[in-house]
Amino acid sequence: MKTKPKVGATGETRFVVEAAHAIDFADERMPAVLCTPWLIWFLEHAARDAVLPCLDSGESTVGTNIEITHMAPTPVGATVTCRARIVHVEGAQVSFQVEAHDEHELIAKGFHKLQVVLVDRFATRVCRKRG
Repeated sequence: MKTKPKVGATGETRFVVEAAHAIDFADERMPAVLCTPWLIWFLEHAARDAVLPCLDSGESTVGTNIEITHMAPTPVGATVTCRARIVHVEGAQVSFQVEAHDEHELIAKGFHKLQVVLVDRFATRVCRKRG
């Protein structure tokens, strides 16, 4: 890493909920709302944005742990803002407090961990699994 990520640094991702981000079991009674897996995807990208300025060429991040409480529904067409704040750094592991809001309320909160990896080493490990 060029620099050690600093506790308190933040990343943010904003998106509009599209049909592709919605639960796949919506019907005439069950409204189409943001599904949890897509919410997690955007929260991880907010965390990644907080770390990217610290990475050297040839480094990237992978998620290693996530603990999210998805507390409120968000309909298709609504805007969601995901924020991640670094709360702990131990070597190449960075821990975050994360939260997401729509235009009305807090919709999710929790914790996430990213591991900084060397891309070439990581790719070699993946290739060995492919055989």
